[in-house]
Parts: sequence; C-alpha cells; structure tokens
Amino acid sequence: MNLDSSMNSTRSSTPRIRPGDKSDIDKALAEKDLAFFIRALWRYIDPSPYVGGWHIAAICEHLEAVTRGEIKRLLITMPPRHMKSIGVSVAWPAWSWISRPEARFLFSSYAANLAIRDSVKCRRLIECPQFQAWWADRFSLTSDQNTKIRFENDHQGYRISTSVGGANTGEGGDIIVIDDPHNAIDVESDVQRQACIDWWDGAMSTRLNDARTGAYVIVCQRTHYRDLIGHVLNQEDWVHLNLPAEFEPSARCVTSIGWEDPRKEEGELLWPDKFRAEDIDTLKEKLGTYRAAAQLQQRPSPKGGGIIKIDWFNYLPAEPFTLAKIQSWDTAFKEGKENDYSVCETWLRTEAGYMLSHVWRGKVAFPDLKRIAVSLYEKEKPSAVLVEDAASGQSLIQELRKTAIPIIPVKPDRDKIARVTAISPTIEAGKVYLREGAEWLQPFLDECMQFPAGEHDDQIDAMTQALDYLRNKGGASWTGSMNVGESIASKGDW
Repeated sequence: MNLDSSMNSTRSSTPRIRPGDKSDIDKALAEKDLAFFIRALWRYIDPSPYVGGWHIAAICEHLEAVTRGEIKRLLITMPPRHMKSIGVSVAWPAWSWISRPEARFLFSSYAANLAIRDSVKCRRLIECPQFQAWWADRFSLTSDQNTKIRFENDHQGYRISTSVGGANTGEGGDIIVIDDPHNAIDVESDVQRQACIDWWDGAMSTRLNDARTGAYVIVCQRTHYRDLIGHVLNQEDWVHLNLPAEFEPSARCVTSIGWEDPRKEEGELLWPDKFRAEDIDTLKEKLGTYRAAAQLQQRPSPKGGGIIKIDWFNYLPAEPFTLAKIQSWDTAFKEGKENDYSVCETWLRTEAGYMLSHVWRGKVAFPDLKRIAVSLYEKEKPSAVLVEDAASGQSLIQELRKTAIPIIPVKPDRDKIARVTAISPTIEAGKVYLREGAEWLQPFLDECMQFPAGEHDDQIDAMTQALDYLRNKGGASWTGSMNVGESIASKGDW
C-alpha cells in the first residue's frame, strides 16, 4: 500500500505507517524518504490530522537532492498554507541530520517571529520520543547552544535563524534557506522590496561556507514581479519547482531531476484534499486578481501591464509544417547582472499563423554573442536573420555580413508600446503559437504579462520585430533592410 494514494505519481510501493510504530522497516523508510519521515512523525510536528498530497513528495524529492549535493540552487514557489514551511524549515533540517549531523543550516524569514517559530518546531521534533527512539545514537543537541534562534549538535552541526535585514550573525552555512523573504503587503513598497534584495545581494548570497558544495534554497509564494524570486531568476541558473494552486498546462513545471507536474487538466488543484475548488475561489475573491495571480498561481504581473494577455497564445507540442523560418535578435553586449539580455527568437510562418519555436536568452560579451549567433543560425538554418539596427546591434550586423548568414537590419520607427499594440491583434486572434512545455516558455510569458511595466522587454522586442516582418513580408527570402511598420506595398508585390 502506498504512503498516500495521492502520491502515486512520484512515490511507489511505500508502506503505510502507523503513528508511533518503531519497527525497523518504518525507521529505515523514514531515514531514506523525507515525505515518509514527515508522515511518520506528524503528530509531533502539528496537532491537526495529516493530509497527504503529491506536492509534498515533490517538495521532498527536491530537498533530498539538495541534501545529496545534486542541486545547488533551489527555488520553490507555491501558495500559502500548503506545507511549505513545515516541509522545508521544520522537517528537512531534522531529517538531514540523521545522515549528515555535521550540516550547518542558516534560515531566514521576513519576520523574526516566523523564523523563531519554525526553529522551535524543528528542535522539538528532534527532541520528540519517536525521533529519539530511532536516532538518538546519531547525534545529541548540545546544552550550551540550545536557544530559540540557535541550536547545535555534538557533531558541530547547527541551525541558526535570523530575519531578512536583521542583524548579521557573522556566520555562514552549508545550506542557506530563505523562507518567505517578503511580507505580502510590504512588498508593494519599492523601498522595502529593494531592501530585501539588497540584503540578499550584500549579505546572504555570500554566506556559504563552501561555494563548491553548499546550497541555497528559497521557498515562498510569489508576491511581486520584482520580488526576490524575480531578482535571482534574472541573475543565475536555479532549479525552479513551481507549484501553482491551479494547473496551467502551458506552464507545466519540469525540473532538472526528472520531476514533472503530474496534473493533466486545466485548473486541477494542487492539494484538493485540503483546499477544494470553493476554497480557492474564496481566496481569489479575498486576494483580488492581482494578488491571486501572484500568491496562488505564482505568476505576478505589474499593475498597469496587460497589453498582451497570455491566454491569447495557443500552444503546439512540436513544429508543424513550416512555410518559412526566421530568427529575430535583440542585442546587448554587456555581461553585468543589471544589464539587459541579448535574445534570439526562432519564428515559423505556418499555414495557421506564426509559431515561436525557440528562445535563446543570455548576458554575454560581443565575441561570445557573435559565436552564439553563428551557432544558432547553423542549427536552425532560417531564411532571414533580423537584427535591430541600433547601437548594440550594428557591430553584430557588420560581423555577420562577412559570413553567409542572410542578415536583415531592422530600424524601429515607433516606440515599444506602439510596436506591441500593432502586433497584439494578431496574438489576440489566436494566430500565434508557442512551443508547449519549452524551458524558455515561462520567462517569455512573464515578460509578456509584465509589459510595459516589467524590468525587461528584450523578448518582447524580438517578438514584435519578427511578427512585423512575417506579417508584412510573409517570410519571403529578402536581403534588403527594413523599417518596422513598413507596409507591404512599400516594397512591391510580395
């Protein structure tokens, strides 16, 4: 019998345990499987009845991968009250110490009282009769470092709690965990939101004891499109376990450890045994559209955005019959974290409309950009490569003209909003298709939702450039130059 019937998609052949059962089998299972550990010791974690869910196993699988050293940077985004803190901040460090008592954890939350609450719960879990009966021989808590915010064991492992922006402990960790970095209300303040990001950049992001073996975990509900999650996703590669309250097939989460969201139907709930459809509807009503999109669905968008609605896009699992293929570049030559991205999008002209089949996005210096441009051309063999004829694009245009690549310089003749407004009816009419399940899909959709108030618009620029060309030129082979917005008639009969 499975641990929980709702976990079949991610766990198999796990026996159901009995509370308080001290059998060797249950002990071995709890030691190996974090989800089983939580179920086995639940009565010492929380007084409410245990309610299982496949998402609990998903969270645990990724935390286990961190413990094994397979994941170095993990983001978990999910709705509130879905076992986030209990799994990550309470159960996981206690479970990790069973096999790695020397591990040093540094935890932080936006509020000191929340950080203290979970620290106390973790310590009580370690001290509970069941834990001690099974693993008292693995380690002991030391009496001289056993407080609400810090406790240690006799293998020099510790768990320290602090608050975002609080006094710096001066110590680092093998695993640094940020559990809810933002208050959902205060995050609307530019000053307070930026203070959290500055604290991360200036303090916590450099606190690993060993950068080669240590790991970061950030777990939270999304609260703002420029929150800490948005900030780190724009800087480095993170494994992102994204768990929206209601399933959106176009943004299905797939992670590097082989995990895939098991839901199939639009609107399937994350934890139906705990939060029914009517419960989610009530939360939506209380939160409003703006906050519900962020906190429940994990796709925040700025107030004032919305020229492009993501439900206008259609999706295809593979490339259809193609009439023409082009690439569209928006370039930037600086590598710094705060600089813009360079973007190359591969677009198809099909019988049904237009399809975005691939997106490359990165921050690289010019020599690397030229190499990448040649490589992407050789891979896709488009009939035309569009490059914005602006300061950053002119060097790439000049260099690629020395090759056989069919470069077309494009000079924008309108502002960004006017360009997006011009192509938005094509998207609204359902004529634009995206590659279903692509790794680049969610960042692309996020940028569309956030425009024009978003932090970046590089993918938007490449899209408007491509769609304008494909609509006006039909994807025909052409080697001249063009202005975005030129009519078909201006170049003759295409």
